[in-house]
Amino acid sequence: MFQFKPVDEAVLEALIGIVGAENVSTAVSERQLRSQDMSRFPPSLSEVVVWPETGEQTAAVLRVANDHAVPVTAWGIGSSLEGHPIPLHGGISLSMEKMTAITAVHADDFQVTVQPGIGYKDLNAHLAQYGLFFPPDPGANATIGGMLANNAAGIRTVKYGASKDNVLAMKVALADGRLIRVGSRSIKQAAGYDLLHLFVGSEGTLGIITEAVLKLTPVPNLMSAVVATFPSVETAVEAVVAVRGSGLDVAALEFLGGGTAALLTREGGVDFGNKPTLLMEIHAAHEQSVTLDMGMIEEICEELGAITVHAASDADERRELWRIRHDMFEIARRAYADSMWQLMDVAVPISAYPEMAVHVTTTLAQYNLDSLLVGHAGDGNLHVIIPFKDEAVRADVEKVNKAIVQKAIALGGTSTGEHGVGIGKAPYLRMEHGAGLDIMYAIKQTLDPKGILNPGKIFVEQAR
Repeated sequence: MFQFKPVDEAVLEALIGIVGAENVSTAVSERQLRSQDMSRFPPSLSEVVVWPETGEQTAAVLRVANDHAVPVTAWGIGSSLEGHPIPLHGGISLSMEKMTAITAVHADDFQVTVQPGIGYKDLNAHLAQYGLFFPPDPGANATIGGMLANNAAGIRTVKYGASKDNVLAMKVALADGRLIRVGSRSIKQAAGYDLLHLFVGSEGTLGIITEAVLKLTPVPNLMSAVVATFPSVETAVEAVVAVRGSGLDVAALEFLGGGTAALLTREGGVDFGNKPTLLMEIHAAHEQSVTLDMGMIEEICEELGAITVHAASDADERRELWRIRHDMFEIARRAYADSMWQLMDVAVPISAYPEMAVHVTTTLAQYNLDSLLVGHAGDGNLHVIIPFKDEAVRADVEKVNKAIVQKAIALGGTSTGEHGVGIGKAPYLRMEHGAGLDIMYAIKQTLDPKGILNPGKIFVEQAR
């Protein structure tokens, strides 16, 4: 177990010397604001909040922390769902909230260079004037640094990929204070080890991202959506597999369980009914392509027993559909205002998605738990949201969580498709990776021998 030291006056003076007094705070209110994310895990206070404004300042802060054995946990906006930015061991909460610059837009190369603190939605609002956008869509206005650190994905991963597929280069501050560049602005890269993707998804345990060059995509000329309802979970997920197997280039393919559809119908102002529902979106350059693709989707859904199939080609209607989908958890929180929450995700090969979905529903029924199911079904990702009021039920909720993760891994999938490991999924990494986990930890020890970077995340058994 690593031995960390408290933030003393010498450390505070050094931090002020790097970023200025206005960017260092020990106020309880500031520390509380950065003590908890959107997950179920309890808050934990850092000893000081530090706001760097450049990569060089970030690296210098890490050098001080490393020299004094003070833990550092990066903070973006707190939208993560597995406890990643919670400073479990106190120390420094390194907030990237002032590093929000768009350094350069390389429109002719379909690229943009940004600092890590800019929000995903804010970035795309700026890029709209160039007719470009950054495709990964986690729903919340997550920061780009947080998205890359967690390899965030979202509703359009099926077409455009996750964060790791849309980044070309980064600057990363290491624990010892070095500031390195990984990757390049070239689309093709074959020079040496792929250090870029080593840091993507490492959750701030190997280094802190201070700048990123992102791949952009032209805003589609035409977009259209389809909403289809089905009599059962089985038929809905069979339609998912059929649509994917048809060769159609769908941009989004979302699954809503019957309970989720009913909630959004009741509270969100849409008419999904109360049956398992698929939301699909097509992007195309020509009207004929959209018409043909929409026709094939409707035909597949009807052949598999869809109750209703509705095309939403009107831009306002389509935007409203996705707004409701993105607001689903906030709608649920209002509807279950006095509940606690278990949020989780797993992912499996697309052929195993029907079996995974049925396993989830039967397991929940076994414990008589209420739940909301939603998934980025087009890439095999399933989210399970369990509200519960009684603390005594938590043990059953954890059993369900474990059973779902074990099934996903047994089907050749993963314990987390896009939420990341953080605190919640760390106990399952040995099950998923076996001896590969030891290699991950060896890399961690090489880059962060004192263990100051986001301690308590990803690695559980090794930290004992």
